[in-house]
Amino acid sequence: MNEDELRAGLRGEMASLTPPPPLSTAATLGVARRANVRHRAVWASVGTAAVVLAVTGFAAVATPDGPVYQPAGPGPQVAPDASGDTAKPWPTGPDGRPQEDRTARAGTRYDQGAKLLRDVVAIMPTGYSTPDDPPNTLYDQRTLRTHQAQFEDTVDGVDRWSYMTSVAVAQGEATGRVIVEVQEAGIRELPTEPCALAQTFWGMEGECQVETVGAAQVGVVVRPGRDERLDQWSAYRHPDGVVVYVAQGKKLDELRPELTKLPFSVPQLAALATDERFHLK
Repeated sequence: MNEDELRAGLRGEMASLTPPPPLSTAATLGVARRANVRHRAVWASVGTAAVVLAVTGFAAVATPDGPVYQPAGPGPQVAPDASGDTAKPWPTGPDGRPQEDRTARAGTRYDQGAKLLRDVVAIMPTGYSTPDDPPNTLYDQRTLRTHQAQFEDTVDGVDRWSYMTSVAVAQGEATGRVIVEVQEAGIRELPTEPCALAQTFWGMEGECQVETVGAAQVGVVVRPGRDERLDQWSAYRHPDGVVVYVAQGKKLDELRPELTKLPFSVPQLAALATDERFHLK
C-alpha cells in the first residue's frame, strides 16, 4: 500500500483498540535512548514494520540477520523496571562477554557439567555398557551422552546454576538411561522432607519411600505415577542446600528395546544421591 493508505489503515486500527495504561516516562525514555545508541542502524530499516506489527497484534524482534516475527501471545506483559532494563543480562562467559543464553558452552561451569558426565559413566555397574555418540557429533546433537550447565538465577548477588547429565545404559541392544541433576543452593524453595523433595523432580509423582544412607535421609520414588518417562529416582538435599537427583529408566527412546532390569537397586540409587562426586558447588 502507499503512504496514504498505510496512514489511514493505522488510524483505523488504533481507533478500534483499547488504550493501554499510562507508561512510565522515565523508563520509556531510558529504553529509547539505549536502544537508539545500540541499534540505530537496525531499527532504521525495520521501524515502520515494527509499528505495523505492534498495532495488528504481532511482535517484532530485531536480530543481526534481520527481524524475526512471531505472534504476540495473550499472556501478561512485563513492565520495565525503574532503570528501564527489561531483562537480567546473562552471566559473563570465559571470553568476558555475556552468554548468548542460559547454557554455558565453555569455561568453568561447562567443565563442571562435563565432569559430572564422566563421573556418571564411571559409576555404571558391571554388565552394563555406556555407548557414546559417533565421533565429531556436535554438542547440540548428542543423544547418548549429554551434559549441560544452565544458569538459573542471581540470588543475593551470586549466580546460581544447575547441572544435568544423561547417559545411555545398555545390555546388548536393550538400552535405558541414567540421569543426574544437581541444583545449587538457593535457586528455588524446595521441600525439606525427603519424599516431598523427590516428588519435585521434573514435576513427576509416584510411590515414594525414605532410605537411610549413613546419617542421611533420601527420598526414593520406587514406582512412578502416570508419568512413565522414568522408572525410579532419588533426591537428597545436602546440609549446604545443594540438591541432587539421580534417576534411572528402562527405556531410552522408541528406536531401541528397553532394559529388562534397572542398573541400580533402590538402596544403591539412594546412596548415589549422597555421593560427593555429584555434590557440585
